[in-house]
Amino acid sequence: MSTYSIFIALIIVVCLLLVLVVMVQNPKGGGLSSSFGGGGQQLGGVQKTSDFLDRSTWVLAGLLIALILLSNIALDTNNTVTDSKLLEDTSTPVIPETLPESTPNTSQETNPEIPEVPVDNN
Repeated sequence: MSTYSIFIALIIVVCLLLVLVVMVQNPKGGGLSSSFGGGGQQLGGVQKTSDFLDRSTWVLAGLLIALILLSNIALDTNNTVTDSKLLEDTSTPVIPETLPESTPNTSQETNPEIPEVPVDNN
């Protein structure tokens, strides 16, 4: 397994985690922390839940960008330019194009159905 494949797998995992964290958040700021006891009541550090979700969103987004840049570096780029695989394979014999053995000359042939008319050149 190449390093590029490992980076792609990590990018997919980070994307799934990022989707999960964003879906848990409430767009108006309530989110998971408001469902655990309201605004004024605090149960064991629940007011920090929105801070955790906000911070984890930024960390996962930064990690995603870093993994994308690293995967670009890890991408195996071969600098040799090849036109075609067919051009590299020289074991195949090349058959030259041949002309037909006899080419009919249509200018000298006459059609038997049309009679020849003598031309008077006076």
